[in-house]
Amino acid sequence: MSQRSPMTMRGAELLRTELKRLKSEARPNVIKAIAEARSHGDLSENAEYHAAREQQGFIEGRIGEIEARLGNAEIIDVTALAASGKVVFGATVELADEDSGVRVVYQIVGEDEADIRQGRISIGSPIARALIGKSAGDQVEVMAPGKKLNYEVIAVRYA
Repeated sequence: MSQRSPMTMRGAELLRTELKRLKSEARPNVIKAIAEARSHGDLSENAEYHAAREQQGFIEGRIGEIEARLGNAEIIDVTALAASGKVVFGATVELADEDSGVRVVYQIVGEDEADIRQGRISIGSPIARALIGKSAGDQVEVMAPGKKLNYEVIAVRYA
């Protein structure tokens, strides 16, 4: 039995959009490229044919991967979460570094959605694991590679 993976509605929509693009654009384009390359004759020394076949393998693999991820996803509507004030999957958390005072904002998302540059951290990351269950005003200690970080939870939002 496969374990369900949490995913925000936004993350699921991004995967659905990519899946649609792969099926409606990328797959037909690579099939045309393969047909075109085949028309050039000898396939054993046809670089265009081999490149197109390799691209087709990548596209089909990605389609299968996205379908599996969506199939195993437990899609969570962040806006429908009970506003308990506690950090949960999907919550956006504002933190203040207790040493420097620098403030950061992170949303806790599924593995596929994580993008630190966009302020989205994976539910499996050390900081997210340390934040789960905390509320505004709580102190959080995170063991990062090579050092210990101390944060204060400033705010928790569900948006």
